[in-house]
Amino acid sequence: MVEKSKLPSRHVSLGPKSAPHRSYYYAMGLNENQINQPFVGVATCWNESAPCNISLSRQAQSSKKGISDSSGTPREFTTITVTDGIAMGHEGMKSSLVSREVIADSIEVSMRGHCYDGLVGIAGCDKSLPGIMMSMLRLNVPSVFLYGGSILPGNFGGKEVTVQDVFEAVGEYDANKISEKELKCLEKVACPSAGSCGGQFTANTMACVAEAIGLSILGSSSIPAPFESRDEFAYKSGEVVMQLIHKQLKPRDIVTKDSLINAARVVACSGGSTNAALHLPAIANEIGIDFDLLDVTQIFKETPYIADLKPGGKYLAKHLFEIGGVPIILKSLLDGGYLNGDCMTVSGKTLAENLENIVHDSSTQKIVYSTSKPISKTGGVVGLQGNLAPDGAIVKVAGMRSLEFKGIARCFDSEEEAFEAVSKKNYAAGDVIVIRYEGPKGGPGMREMLATTAAIYGQGMGEKVALITDGRFSGATRGFCVGHISPEAAEGGLISIVKNGDEIYLNANTGEIELLISEAEIEQRKKNLKIKEHDFKSGALWKFSQLVGSARYGAVTHPGAKHETKNYSDI
Repeated sequence: MVEKSKLPSRHVSLGPKSAPHRSYYYAMGLNENQINQPFVGVATCWNESAPCNISLSRQAQSSKKGISDSSGTPREFTTITVTDGIAMGHEGMKSSLVSREVIADSIEVSMRGHCYDGLVGIAGCDKSLPGIMMSMLRLNVPSVFLYGGSILPGNFGGKEVTVQDVFEAVGEYDANKISEKELKCLEKVACPSAGSCGGQFTANTMACVAEAIGLSILGSSSIPAPFESRDEFAYKSGEVVMQLIHKQLKPRDIVTKDSLINAARVVACSGGSTNAALHLPAIANEIGIDFDLLDVTQIFKETPYIADLKPGGKYLAKHLFEIGGVPIILKSLLDGGYLNGDCMTVSGKTLAENLENIVHDSSTQKIVYSTSKPISKTGGVVGLQGNLAPDGAIVKVAGMRSLEFKGIARCFDSEEEAFEAVSKKNYAAGDVIVIRYEGPKGGPGMREMLATTAAIYGQGMGEKVALITDGRFSGATRGFCVGHISPEAAEGGLISIVKNGDEIYLNANTGEIELLISEAEIEQRKKNLKIKEHDFKSGALWKFSQLVGSARYGAVTHPGAKHETKNYSDI
């Protein structure tokens, strides 16, 4: 058992000099024994912004009990989150990626300021998952990550539905395919419970990542948010973090290059969100590992697509839970030789040891295939490179019928301009819709484009056009939609010089993305280029635009562990 005198909380709890600190703890009802125990931060993103987050406080209470029953002293605090489903389709989405950094930073400063010895982090909506994981690796104190769980599917006309159906229904309404009354009926039933969006969108993708890299207890990610069994895992997370404190097994002992490769394979095999290609490099930055977009997409290319999950497939997180959850995906990959089973996890056992008694049998269910008989031989997400994206771009191919597209550029300098054109059907089959100045710096904030892509699909044009952007896409986006184009327009990337009528070639089989004009024309346009400036000259978005790096490296805002000379866990 670790001595309190060797933990960070010694600075606020031991010896005569800590008498003022202890007086605050007595004011909050702690006794002397509790003050002398390890202090464990229990950080949640609870708020009333969206259903993703409303169950997190409930689960935090169970985690706190697990800590208390294991001779620890829990200290609950909350951080912010921006819920993408609410922020989508307007200027609010510029705050989404910024929130990842705010979440990581705010947890870091709260943990540092109060000298906590360990951390249980509970997340709901998209950016809160990587944000909390980043803070754990940055602080490097014993930590357990817990996903708040997925929403249950709604029912509309006898069919299971999610919020993705509502976004696409807006396009159907614009195309006069459904009435406003039908749209209203759908919006009222699509999201019937607490929890994050139900497909293999960003939240569920990053929850899979948390299990794959070893920061979450095996099997904890797939349980829907309303189910009481979530609280059992929350309690267990509290117990486990205390075990980690006593063993001094820390996040950087668990998350390695090999575990990040495992995580990338899980994203690829499940047709997960393209946002993972942004978050995995950001997580790697926290531990000083080189692991960028091109590394991630190479792993995607080598990994079979085996999990038939929405938006590219048929099934939801609830259905995956019913057949055994994320461990079934992990076991299929391990059996096929696609995972490194020697990676350590928060259980104190390796990934292979955790999966030893898990059985994957593709003959008894239709959701997770074997790697020997996959849905497709390469992952559901692939990388592209070419003159339009020398530092890479990404596209989700899960569910796509054609992986090659040549079309005519239709250019927009903001998502609003593009959405207005789509709403008015001011585009045509064969167009490549170009949305630029939406990158990390140029947006600022690298917005997701779900409102636009869903409207295109709802209008029945999803297979007839392509869309490219230096911004991002929601995990719910489908169709030939290429995001994360890097360098971005604001950095003088080639996307900034594309003109209406230019030919663009995309090939997800060969990984090509090319602007089909001559080198001489490219050079001439570069000479005449005037980069558009954003309108945010103060506040958080300005600060983000000044600090943020390339999407290739995760759009991070600090140098990372490579530049550390001292870590919080060493104080």
